[in-house]
Amino acid sequence: MRVSARRRDGYAHEVEIEGGHSIVVDEPLAAGGTDTGPSPTRLLAASLASCIAITMEMYAGRKGWDLGEVGVDVDVEYDGPAPKSFAASLRLPPDLSDEQRERLLVVARKCPVHKALAGQTAVSVAHGEPVAGGGGEGLG
Repeated sequence: MRVSARRRDGYAHEVEIEGGHSIVVDEPLAAGGTDTGPSPTRLLAASLASCIAITMEMYAGRKGWDLGEVGVDVDVEYDGPAPKSFAASLRLPPDLSDEQRERLLVVARKCPVHKALAGQTAVSVAHGEPVAGGGGEGLG
């Protein structure tokens, strides 16, 4: 799977995601962006919230549980521009048993994005192919 970010203007980037999806990622006005899309760290929090929700729903589906309305809120604490911590809060229907609630909490902590954020995924950065048309002259 590949994701590619290409600069549009300023900090705004068009991000193409394998499978035919795209999203604009930018910085807020206060950080010098144009606020035409979520910032990368806000997108990361959105990825965590949606991954937890989908993981719980998939698990519940396999168990034959009808979850109905489910919500996940993620609060992010920052240390400068970088997230310091993510706190996810599950909003589950009141008619679930204590056992079901506990099981969904365990499953939520196993979502792929949670695993990546918890330091269980290697990340590397290296030079790739040059961008067509050059650009970047005078940097450094």
